[in-house]
Amino acid sequence: MSLRPWIQLARPFTLLPPLLGILSGSACAWGSAHNPYTGFTPGLLVTLVMGSLCASLMNAASNMINQVYDLDIDRVNKPGRPLCTGALTVRKTLWVSWVLYVISIVPVWWVVPPPYDRTLTDRTLAPWSAHAAFWIFLGGLLCTFIYSAPALGRTKRIGWAANVTIALARGELLKVAGWAFVASAAAWEPWYLGGIFFLFLLGAASTKDFSDMEGDRLGGCRTLPVVHGPRAAAWMIAPSFLLPWLFLPLGVVIPGPGGKPLLTGSPLLLVALGVGLSLWGAYVVYLILRDPDDLARVENHPSWTHMYALMMAAQIGLALAYLL
Repeated sequence: MSLRPWIQLARPFTLLPPLLGILSGSACAWGSAHNPYTGFTPGLLVTLVMGSLCASLMNAASNMINQVYDLDIDRVNKPGRPLCTGALTVRKTLWVSWVLYVISIVPVWWVVPPPYDRTLTDRTLAPWSAHAAFWIFLGGLLCTFIYSAPALGRTKRIGWAANVTIALARGELLKVAGWAFVASAAAWEPWYLGGIFFLFLLGAASTKDFSDMEGDRLGGCRTLPVVHGPRAAAWMIAPSFLLPWLFLPLGVVIPGPGGKPLLTGSPLLLVALGVGLSLWGAYVVYLILRDPDDLARVENHPSWTHMYALMMAAQIGLALAYLL
């Protein structure tokens, strides 16, 4: 059996951002004032490798399940995909997606941060609150079904609700999950950092919808471009490329619990990162607004490429701002 259709179905180029998101969130926790470790351990390295791979596998499963429920839409928008050509069946795809979901979430149950990992011989006996990473992963998994599956609402049909679902899973929760592999998620800092990515994806996630308007319209998916047209939708999503990154410099000056700055990474690097990403975002806004109708004519518009590059640069930049 050829693996090529399965690789196409998993959409490998989308698997790197979640992997980076977990590692970046963990790096932020490690370099923050909340780090409970006194030194790096082999066990922590195994945990981080496992967690990042699990995030990528969950994203692959999400891609597969989405293509199952989008089959009629993809026959119009992307007829070359494996399910559309008959290279794979819906039944096999559902089975493989479920296996990937199980593989991606079950190992995370054994991720238990200090102090529980030092006192328990059996991590399954840790209190439920110690399994924060697992519950966050489970929340992300549910978001993928809420986005795609008609039985759970299929928010993809409901304009902004689709963007909120994507931003919650791949923005907010992804960042906090990475943090929870190293330190307690019961702090404002990881949620604030995750909120920045939530605001970014709240608009940026729509860049993929412009070229899919024909199939989405026929499939009853009321995405922003379908409801408002390319020009109005472009103006709606433009702020998300620019404004969220300004919360990085803001987090350096606003007080957190105890009166110290909310963000405990390098103030200089966080300010520089926020300004640099905002300038980059401003360039993407220029690409989007100079000819909004072009977004609907080009399958992979440059703004879509910049969206992924901007998100990965932000993850790497934040890791460096906390580690250096």
